[in-house]
Amino acid sequence: MKIAVIGGAGYIGSHTARELLDFGHQVFVYDNLSSGLRQNLFKEASFFYGDILDIPRLNDFFETVQPEGIVHLAALKAAGESMEKPEKYSVSNISGSLNILNAAVKFGTKYIVFSSSAAVYGSPKYLPMDEKHPTEPENYYGYTKLAIEQYLEWYRKLKGIKYAVLRYFNAAGYDVKGRINGLEQNPANLIPIVMEAAVGKREFVSVFGDDYDTPDGTGVRDYIHTNDLAHAHRIAFEKLQNGDSFVVNLGVNRGSSVLEVIKKTEEISGCKINYKIVGRRAGDPAIVLANPAYAKELLNWQAEHSDLESLLKTTFAAYNSSL
Repeated sequence: MKIAVIGGAGYIGSHTARELLDFGHQVFVYDNLSSGLRQNLFKEASFFYGDILDIPRLNDFFETVQPEGIVHLAALKAAGESMEKPEKYSVSNISGSLNILNAAVKFGTKYIVFSSSAAVYGSPKYLPMDEKHPTEPENYYGYTKLAIEQYLEWYRKLKGIKYAVLRYFNAAGYDVKGRINGLEQNPANLIPIVMEAAVGKREFVSVFGDDYDTPDGTGVRDYIHTNDLAHAHRIAFEKLQNGDSFVVNLGVNRGSSVLEVIKKTEEISGCKINYKIVGRRAGDPAIVLANPAYAKELLNWQAEHSDLESLLKTTFAAYNSSL
């Protein structure tokens, strides 16, 4: 299949492009390199520099490639920033996605796999969270993801485009074969921040609260390896070719606390990691866990690399190689 990976030079995009290439798909990457990196591109994939807000350039890309399928990963993703600059997130995430959808309609693209987020759910009403959990996002980033999901459903009904919405929980890890080492720029997530401390790029890690109702008092999150995410994107296309549109969670129903991540990283890296306990962040729940049962039932998908040791070992290898 001819597949356009929009945002394919980024962290998850590069892993997804690699997975698709490994299974014989023709891959075309469209990226503005605002957070993606040229070192994350593969010679087997054609690269087109462009922004999803540049409608003429985006249309030229679609007209040239004529993709049968799209992976849409291009988005701003800092939840805190989204609450301070909603207008920025409206333009990039929502307007940009509508530009992609309109180009898909214009040039006959049949399938879209969309990178969504557990942020659409907001604070857990119950655990683990399944796809029937209420969608009540607590930050504007999460709202933009939910809005795009709703646009996808309208375009399915009105224009016949089939979609797969993949609601990631906490993406982490690097390619288990070591083929991708381009590091995230200005990371906001725990594991890359801990890794920066491990390799001496950061003085300490801020731990936001140690008085949660968890075994060690720090927040617990469900981490999913990028290779497992990439696998889900590939098999989502196979499902769309033979079935209907769908929404699934991608997680493992197993959590690791902030202190567990820090201590395990110390063990793996052999480095002492300094951390400081600071106040809780508003809107941070104690525990977030996915129920991935529907992904297993629908796609026969399950995580293979998402144990904490694999997540941290592959990430430390990427960070260590950058020194």
